[in-house]
Amino acid sequence: MKPIACTFLAAAFLAGSHAALAANLLDKDPANWPAGEDPATIGRRVAENFLPRQFRYQTTPAKAHLGIIYPEAITWYGALTFARLTNDKELTSRLAGKLAPLLTAEGSSRINRSPHVDYRLFGIVPLELYLRDKDPACLALGVGMADAQWKSTTPDGITTEARYWIDDMYMIPALQVQAFRATGNPGYLDHAALAMTAYLAKLQQPNGLFHHGPDSPFFWGRGNGWVAAGMTEILTELPSGHPHHQSVLSAYRKMMAALLECQSPNGMWRQLLDDPQSWDESSGTAMFAFALVTGVKSGWLDPQTYALPARNAWLALAKRVDKDGNIADVCIGTDKGFSHAFYLDRPRANGDLHGQAPMLWTASALLR
Repeated sequence: MKPIACTFLAAAFLAGSHAALAANLLDKDPANWPAGEDPATIGRRVAENFLPRQFRYQTTPAKAHLGIIYPEAITWYGALTFARLTNDKELTSRLAGKLAPLLTAEGSSRINRSPHVDYRLFGIVPLELYLRDKDPACLALGVGMADAQWKSTTPDGITTEARYWIDDMYMIPALQVQAFRATGNPGYLDHAALAMTAYLAKLQQPNGLFHHGPDSPFFWGRGNGWVAAGMTEILTELPSGHPHHQSVLSAYRKMMAALLECQSPNGMWRQLLDDPQSWDESSGTAMFAFALVTGVKSGWLDPQTYALPARNAWLALAKRVDKDGNIADVCIGTDKGFSHAFYLDRPRANGDLHGQAPMLWTASALLR
């Protein structure tokens, strides 16, 4: 960014009202961003990157029986929300075209209906399309997966698919919240909030961050990103008078404060959040940016404290997106680890969907 623009924004940041601060630092206007790094430009590039990709069941015959996998679903969802917010009907049509084969009798076998959070999450895609086009087939598919997730519950009313991995803190709420958006049935919000508060009680640490699991005491970047994004999705819809609203909001704010303490000077967060020697990782950073941008714009966070870190995160990420829309430095898919070295040694990739997806979520948050 040019020094003049920096001076202007810094002055606005120090002197303006809360609303003006958010508008200046996180506004969607391309004039407020370095050339080519505004949310519409980056979002479009990443969305276009997703369109020609084949699904894993098409490229990896040995895993074809598993069907659509969650990184594909979350990127698809992100591209659809971006298309809706930019009112790009042509982009939406092309994204919808990727679903059409899966709605046939033959293609439906590619939708994995196993009782597992990673596969249920696919339901967010048809539900997002339903919100745009009101196709009853999309509604039936998405709601069917959300209902199936709660078909079997534990005595405390939580889905038996809960594993108490921090990854689930996005996977479960995202589907249930989307079902609420599509139907208006508050029972889906109750599911999401109940599961979230149960996970919060087990996994949030005194410092505000989250262990990967009860038996995996490491502050993995993307794992914490799943939590941040999941709480953000819930808070976007959960009424302030809901019994679990204050618990989720308090945990969210505690986490956001903790994240500021471990953000790198360059705007990124690391593979292991509490290890300053760890490498900068893009997917977790993008998830945190999504949570921070949404929090500032929704009034959950003080713009004087959080708007600039959110902006810096986006700018750091935008510089890692190449001309073809691939983001660099993304940790590949990761199970729970049981050593510090396990997380540091995870390979990093360019264009991995774990990073493409939250770039789209953040672009959408900036455009709202």
